[in-house]
Amino acid sequence: MRILLPLPDRDFDVTEVAVPWKLLTDLGHEVVIATEHGDGPPAADPLLITGVLFGQLGAESEPKEFYRQLTDASAFRHPLAWADLEPEAYDGLILPGGHAPGMRQYLGSDVLREKIAEFWRLDRPVGAICHGVLTLARTNDPATGRGLLADRRTTCLPAYMERTAYYLTAWRRGRYYRTYPAYVQDEVVAALNDPAQFERGPLELWRRGTATDDAPAFVVQDGRYLSARWPGDAYLFARRFAEMLT
Repeated sequence: MRILLPLPDRDFDVTEVAVPWKLLTDLGHEVVIATEHGDGPPAADPLLITGVLFGQLGAESEPKEFYRQLTDASAFRHPLAWADLEPEAYDGLILPGGHAPGMRQYLGSDVLREKIAEFWRLDRPVGAICHGVLTLARTNDPATGRGLLADRRTTCLPAYMERTAYYLTAWRRGRYYRTYPAYVQDEVVAALNDPAQFERGPLELWRRGTATDDAPAFVVQDGRYLSARWPGDAYLFARRFAEMLT
C-alpha cells in the first residue's frame, strides 16, 4: 500500500519518522514523503541526532540508523509538494511530530490541513504521534465545520512530558521544547467535545518502547484513527498502524 508521510523542511523528530518508515517499508509498503514545496530532501532536528544536552536526550541508536537509511531513499531525496498531493492516491496517512522551531511550517500550514481534511473524509487509516496530533486538532471538516478530532478518543504529547523536558533544558536550550505558548495537550483537549476523550497514558519519562519491548509504549486507536504520545511509542505505533492497513 501507499502511505503518505508529510514533513517540514527541517526539525522533524528522528524516531517518529524513521521508525514508521523502516517498519512499513520492510513490510513491503511504499512510503511517500512530501514537503511544502518538494524542492529537496528535508532534514531532521539535528539535536536529536547529536543529543540535546551532553549527548543525551536524543534519538536512540537504532532509530538513528533507520534515519541514515531513510536519507538514502529516493522518496526522501525527491519529495512531493503538499499542494500537488492527491489524497485519494494513498491508503494511509502518518503525521509525525517534532518540537523544534522548524516544525511550525508543518503544524501551521493551511495547505497541509486542507489535504489532511480531504484524506480524513476517505475513512482510511490516519496515524498521528506527539505534535503531529496538532495538525488534526487544528483541522476542520469543510463539509460540517466541525474539528476532525471533535468526537474521537486520542492521546498526544502529555503536558507533563513537555513541561519536564522544558524545565530540564531551558538553561541551555531556551524554549527549544516549547513549540508554542500553549502545551500540545491543552490545544488538543480544547478541540475535543469532551475532555474525557483525551487519554494521557501511564506516567513515563525515560523508558522507551523498542523493536522487542512494547511495555513502556502507549497508543490510542479509535476506528481508523491511531495516536501516540512521543518517540517512546514509535515502534508500537508503527506496528499498530501496519495492522490497520490490513
